[in-house]
Amino acid sequence: MNPGDVNLQQLLEQAQLMQQQLVSAQQELNDAQIEGSAGGGLVTAIVNGSGELLELKIDPSVIDAGDAQDTAETIADLVIAAVRDAVRAAADLQQEKLGPLAQGLGGGGLGQLPGF
Repeated sequence: MNPGDVNLQQLLEQAQLMQQQLVSAQQELNDAQIEGSAGGGLVTAIVNGSGELLELKIDPSVIDAGDAQDTAETIADLVIAAVRDAVRAAADLQQEKLGPLAQGLGGGGLGQLPGF
């Protein structure tokens, strides 16, 4: 075998291992529950590792029956902030779980093969 030849069996085994790792990481992300909050915990959003909103909690103390309009706007702002916080944390988790796999594709996997 010449030094430039590609060992297809080894390449196939590496690809299968990466696929198993990817499936495992994706399952971990789907099972993960990440919490984000706003207003000192008045609003809490829980998302999975893919960023899908699973649960939203609003503390009743945020509601002012005497000023419904202002309360609605405040709650909307807090919900947006809590969801953004949770989604940002989910993106961090995605990078942690999937980042090494993506680097493997470009920095040591297929990216080093001629023609890939």
